Order: sequence, then C-alpha cells, then structure tokens
Amino acid sequence: MDTIGDFLTRVRNAGTSRHEKLDIPASNVRVGIAKILLENGYIRSFKVVRDDKQGVMRVYLKYSEKGKPIITAIDRISRPGRRVYVKSDAIPEVRNGFGISILSTNRGVVDGDTAKKEKLGGELLCNVW
Repeated sequence: MDTIGDFLTRVRNAGTSRHEKLDIPASNVRVGIAKILLENGYIRSFKVVRDDKQGVMRVYLKYSEKGKPIITAIDRISRPGRRVYVKSDAIPEVRNGFGISILSTNRGVVDGDTAKKEKLGGELLCNVW
C-alpha cells in the first residue's frame, strides 16, 4: 500500500471538500512532509498524538480569504511501482518557482530548494503548488 500517496490524496480531498482538519495515521515520512508543507505555508499547523499503535497526525488546512484551498494540486511523482530518483542538479522547478518539490534524502525529507543548496539527491516524492 502506498502510504505517502494515501496521505497526499487525503490532504487533496479534504482541501476540495473545505474541511478544517483531517486525521491520518502518523509515520516519520508523513511528519516530514507535513513539516515541509507547514514551513512553506501550505497548511496552518499539524500535531502528532501518540497512542498504543503508531499515533495519529492531525493536519489543519489553510485557505485563502476567498475560501479557496492554498494547496491547488499535489502530484505524486515516485510510486511503489516506479521509483523516481534525481541528482541535486536535476531537481525540477515546480511552476516556475511558485510550487515546491519534496524529496526523501539520506538526511531526511527536504524540499527541493534545500536539497539544491545542500547538494542532496534522493527520491522525488511529490510536487505541490
């Protein structure tokens, strides 16, 4: 099962349905993606609540003043059936700089700009704009 794809789809669907928040099972990669979305202003906040199993992550979505979701689209790039790896000089620019790419590197989950600055390559997880 594609847990990252499930996370991205839940965020996308909750945004189009105008939900204030959504709950999803927590994992280290999902928390890393949520941190990047928070740092880049795509979500309001998130928190992780630990329980007996793996924990639950609550993500609070962000909307414009007109009520439109800030996240216009999330494209999953690397999938379990087709992994996509990029070098630091081949990280794509998303929507001429108006979007971000998220990578999984050996130093954790980072956005495309950070990976370019630190010359990190890795698995290209998704593009967000």
